[in-house]
Amino acid sequence: MKNKTVITICLGSSCYRRGNQTILEVIKNYLAEHDLSKEVEFKGQLCTDKCIEGPNLSIDDAKYSGFDTNSVIKVLNHHFFNK
Repeated sequence: MKNKTVITICLGSSCYRRGNQTILEVIKNYLAEHDLSKEVEFKGQLCTDKCIEGPNLSIDDAKYSGFDTNSVIKVLNHHFFNK
């Protein structure tokens, strides 16, 4: 059985103000549109101690910072479809 991909998004106040409230919805929609919801454990966490670099997100062991709605789609495409 394949392990689920773990996506963790920072929901601390700094990342939230820097756009993670929108990124959260983009990721949820992306997972639904690509029928990936059952393959992914999607969770939030409070501060990742990288506030100045935010918004922050991790997919499994890979960590991403300072992205927007367009670049998060590129990250998701790369991770799930190697595009």
